[in-house]
Amino acid sequence: MPKNILTRGHSRALTRHHKIAVAGVAALGAAAIGISAVPSDASTTVTSEAAAPAAKVAYSTEQIKDVRASVTDQLAGASVKAEQIAAKKKAAAQAKAEAAAKKKAAAAAAAKKAEQARQAKESASRAADRAQVKKAAAPKSYANNLDGWIRESLDIMKKHGIPGSYEGIHRNIMRESSGNPKAINLWDINAQNGIPSKGLLQVIPPTFEAYHVPGTSKNIYDPVANITAACNYAADRYGTMDNVDSAY
Repeated sequence: MPKNILTRGHSRALTRHHKIAVAGVAALGAAAIGISAVPSDASTTVTSEAAAPAAKVAYSTEQIKDVRASVTDQLAGASVKAEQIAAKKKAAAQAKAEAAAKKKAAAAAAAKKAEQARQAKESASRAADRAQVKKAAAPKSYANNLDGWIRESLDIMKKHGIPGSYEGIHRNIMRESSGNPKAINLWDINAQNGIPSKGLLQVIPPTFEAYHVPGTSKNIYDPVANITAACNYAADRYGTMDNVDSAY
């Protein structure tokens, strides 16, 4: 067969129809090879599905984008959850610290209050003690009248163990001098003997001197000294001034 020699200058580019025709011939050739390769016992029927060219596989990146978005969302959610847990722990720790601080402050306030109460109690106790000491140290005062004289005399008598009562002393004073500390008897036997009875309980000078009680005045007209000496004499002779009902 004579060769078909085409010069380079006369070659023509394959048109679209030529390309389709060539592709068709190639496909038919491939089909013929496939048919010849089928065993003799196999069916030679070729269905339209088998003869159809393989469909192109379509690829999409949408699913990958969705997966990435889902993972990103999960990571973001986990991060937010972790932050929330950390925030809750921090808040709980802060609340615990604040509660502990309040408890400590309350305990300190209670301790301070207790200390103030203790100090106040001790101060009051010291003040009471000072008042007692001052009261004990301060001399007792008595009214400058018959009632005061009798009471002062009774306190002195008590210190020296001399018996007598307010009523017994008062009764004998009213009978002897009517309560006049300057009273003097110038008409009885003692007066006739030159030793008249003097003072509230009409004591003669020798008796006053013999039964004078230390700590009292040496003046026979002194009301307290006169009462105390007279009661001391009455206790020695009659047991107590309470037993005297007449001149003694």
